[in-house]
Amino acid sequence: MDASISYEGIREAATLIDPVFRDSPQYLSEPISERLGLEVILKVESVNPIRSFKGRGADFLLHKLPPRPGGYACASAGNFGQGMAYAARKRGLPMTVFAARSANPMKVERMRALGAHVELEGDDFEAAKDAATRYAHGHDAFYVEDGLLGAIGEGAGTMAVELTTMKEPLDAIFVPLGNGSLINGIGTWLRRESPSTRVIAICPAGAPSMEISWRQRTPLETKKVETIADGIAVRVPVPEALEIMRHTVDEVMLIADQDMIEAMRWLHGDAGLVIEPSGAAGLAAMATRKAEFKGRRVATILTGGNLTAEQYRRWLVA
Repeated sequence: MDASISYEGIREAATLIDPVFRDSPQYLSEPISERLGLEVILKVESVNPIRSFKGRGADFLLHKLPPRPGGYACASAGNFGQGMAYAARKRGLPMTVFAARSANPMKVERMRALGAHVELEGDDFEAAKDAATRYAHGHDAFYVEDGLLGAIGEGAGTMAVELTTMKEPLDAIFVPLGNGSLINGIGTWLRRESPSTRVIAICPAGAPSMEISWRQRTPLETKKVETIADGIAVRVPVPEALEIMRHTVDEVMLIADQDMIEAMRWLHGDAGLVIEPSGAAGLAAMATRKAEFKGRRVATILTGGNLTAEQYRRWLVA
């Protein structure tokens, strides 16, 4: 299986992935639209068993992959690992997830609760990824890298299938950018079904490697990441995902952590939603571009809502 993402694969995924992840809420948020002077469509991916969109790609991937004696292994900041754990448990398959020692403890706890064996290795995601690769080679497990396997992006692209069922087309969509599976799935579908929609990817200012790499047209890693948005804190890009982005993305932009916190508070106060920083990145970016898109119909995907109690108090109650 390679990194390529196809329109036909997304259409297939829309009929096969677990119904618990499909047809998530999507609606015009009047309070946020009034706040920004835009027609803001929210696609809410936090109301499912793992509170994130990652279940879509993980479930479709395991539908396509043959079972392995050693099961599967991956690295995750938390949400992808939960998706893989859920999909593997459903099929009775072993799943081992490696995460950095600094990983969100709530996400680690949920991965274990969903049946995954979780190992904490290294100081960041890249160290966890190295450990997962070594484990897979030594245990006859299939190593799953988010951003590298096309089926993951095809599962994520089913959100675009659902968005294009709305009567009015989108002028733009703001999508958080991690390893690239999500944006490439969304962009692949929209290029065919809604080519006039501008596809804008969002990276944290403190983790700019994907933005720099896309702009320079070559993979460029950074020495470190400094952001609260752990789900999109990429230090070393996936080259294959960047190559696909040349055809699926119109623009990549950076957003500050404080802007994500402000967007989280709007979502909490105006929409009653608890969304993590990565999930609010699109709305935060939209707010910085509100003059440019004034009165236009724009969407964002609220990719997840996994916050610890301490994070909830610090960012949403303070």
